[in-house]
Amino acid sequence: MNKTIEVIVAPNGAMRIETKGFVGTECRDASRFIELALGQRTGERLTAEFHQRQQVAQQQREET
Repeated sequence: MNKTIEVIVAPNGAMRIETKGFVGTECRDASRFIELALGQRTGERLTAEFHQRQQVAQQQREET
């Protein structure tokens, strides 16, 4: 899967960053520069996919 970062801007000016294709905390590292440019973060919502991928990555590390 390709890694993408989407910046969604609502009509009221509120912005949301969505990352796709990243494993575990990679998404935070990849989007940090955008968050710094936009200013203070008002919240974070981690998806079930984030947690599933993090578990898979951890399992893969343990197997090697």
